Amino acid sequence: MVVVSKPVIEQFSSYLKNNKPTTLFTQIPLVDLSKPDSKHQIIKACEEFGFFKVINHGVPMESISMLESEATKFFSLPLCEKQKTGQPQPYGYGHKRIGIHGDVGWVEYLLLTTNQDPSLHSFQTFRVALNNYMKSVKKMACEILEMMADGLKIQPRNVLSKLLMDEESDSVFRVNHYPPCPNVQPLSGNGNGNGDVIGFGEHTDPQIISVLRSNNTSGLQISLREGSWISVPPDQTSFFINVGDSLQVMTNGRFKSVKHRVVTNSVKSRLSMIYFCGPPLSEKIAPLPSLMRGDQQSLYKEFTWFEYKKSAYNSRLADNRLIHFEKIAAS
Repeated sequence: MVVVSKPVIEQFSSYLKNNKPTTLFTQIPLVDLSKPDSKHQIIKACEEFGFFKVINHGVPMESISMLESEATKFFSLPLCEKQKTGQPQPYGYGHKRIGIHGDVGWVEYLLLTTNQDPSLHSFQTFRVALNNYMKSVKKMACEILEMMADGLKIQPRNVLSKLLMDEESDSVFRVNHYPPCPNVQPLSGNGNGNGDVIGFGEHTDPQIISVLRSNNTSGLQISLREGSWISVPPDQTSFFINVGDSLQVMTNGRFKSVKHRVVTNSVKSRLSMIYFCGPPLSEKIAPLPSLMRGDQQSLYKEFTWFEYKKSAYNSRLADNRLIHFEKIAAS
């Protein structure tokens, strides 16, 4: 449980006070992975939203339920037990503080590597559940990336998915737990208990894509291109996909990484599980040559994933990290 004093709660609240009211958005792009022509829906969603929902994903509900159950048990433990996984530097258990530059949220979390993370050596059942879940989710993520390649008409079709399959892939897994926040005032009319206390501040994900699954509690919001925020209806049987900064660069800005955040709930806790699909640290990130047309110029300087990851780690959540890697247009 996250225990925070009232002044700190007010600090969380200040993140959202100046933003326009959000609306519940029911037209989230929907992709059915069982249909071969879904590649076109994926491309359209990545261009317009940088975000879409996936159904018929092939991840067994048994694996999903088992990991959620283990995660719920973990976050119910006394603080001293949870801290046995280590301090978040960056991997391990953390609460309230997000990163090293002053970002805070009404959240506790567990950040893990995807390669037999030693943080869970005392939680064998959790580790088994995580491994089973990750096997299926990684397969789904690769399928989505290959459908993207098909939709973009680039070869080979594993040009993106091979970065996840690489033994040196720098992918990470995060479980976020947002306890009920008793100081939240429910918004009038929608009855979902969302208020103005931030759970996780606005940001984009630096990786290629992120694969998100949460329980049936609302809280996730995404920013549309014009800057308005919309609430995403929860769906515990589906997955949501975020375009990350690296994919934005690899498509030379054709796809846009989606800015998103989480607000708290006054009644129910929210549990989310996110697989961040990262390339090897030495991988050079630049627009894919097969997507460049004629004399089209790259919008970004070439960089390695290690360089970008380091830059992201040393920034605030809401910072525009890509601005440091954009090319300055000649006057």
